[in-house]
Amino acid sequence: MKSIVLKVEGMSCGHCVNSVEGALEKLGAAGKVDLAAKTVSIEFDESKISEDTIKNAIEDQGYDVV
Repeated sequence: MKSIVLKVEGMSCGHCVNSVEGALEKLGAAGKVDLAAKTVSIEFDESKISEDTIKNAIEDQGYDVV
């Protein structure tokens, strides 16, 4: 398993947390949003999911990965 922390702009509420964590779960990744730090800590199997796929899934929810 690989662990990364991404800085994500645009998250501000519980709905944002559910959107991002839900999108990651659908990919088979485990994500934990920290609204105060504007980050998402993610654990995933890099043999099954790429970092770009994760970033795209977050951006598809309407947030900006910076």
